[in-house]
Amino acid sequence: MPVHSGSKNILKNMADINCDMGEGIGNEGELMPFINSASIACGYHAGDMFTMQHTVGLCKKHNVNIGAHPSFLDRENFGRTEMNLSAGEIYELVTQQLFILNEVAFAADKKLHHVKPHGALYNMSARDPLIARSVANAVKDFDRNLILYGLSGSHSLAEAGHVGLKTASEVFADRRYNDNGSLVSRSEKDSLIDNAEVMIKQVEEMINEGMVTSVSGIRIKVLAETICIHGDGTHAVEFAKSLYNLNL
Repeated sequence: MPVHSGSKNILKNMADINCDMGEGIGNEGELMPFINSASIACGYHAGDMFTMQHTVGLCKKHNVNIGAHPSFLDRENFGRTEMNLSAGEIYELVTQQLFILNEVAFAADKKLHHVKPHGALYNMSARDPLIARSVANAVKDFDRNLILYGLSGSHSLAEAGHVGLKTASEVFADRRYNDNGSLVSRSEKDSLIDNAEVMIKQVEEMINEGMVTSVSGIRIKVLAETICIHGDGTHAVEFAKSLYNLNL
């Protein structure tokens, strides 16, 4: 998994630390020194041209990889409501957002590095191979050199591999897992990790053992090539600093 040069990342297997950004939280400047890759909202679930330009500028300043974070057109629900769209509609949805962020990156003399779907689109792609194939085809047709970030062990990665895309297997520092390897729904009370010690324990398990423990105590195999912190999380900056200073 390629990460930017420098000594930021001290994880043994050089896993990438990524963060979802440009969503109107305003903490991008605080987070940027502690991450490797930023997945930037393209205006469909959050953000606008100003937030994209601002976040891309910070990525350039801190030598952080720039990624697109496409979603359903759903600002009211922050892109977290599932939608029943055709394969063609999903293809166009992703393609449009790649063009938007690519223009911003090009104006800053930078290139896109990866694509990571957001929210409901991410979860639906993880479990549905047809949706995953639509997303993968949109990314491939836009730029086959982009890396698709997707849930470890999911259809997102399998379908991206089938169409010849490079992939990064993603695990989550701040989310809990179901027994089948999916993320616990945010509507459930135990979906989020809000304690740094618990977060570190989960990351250590994923990095050192290739496993994660589900909410019911089942241990699941995972591949941790990129570790996600949600920029809109209450403890996002604290968690990012903790991972940055972690000596696994």
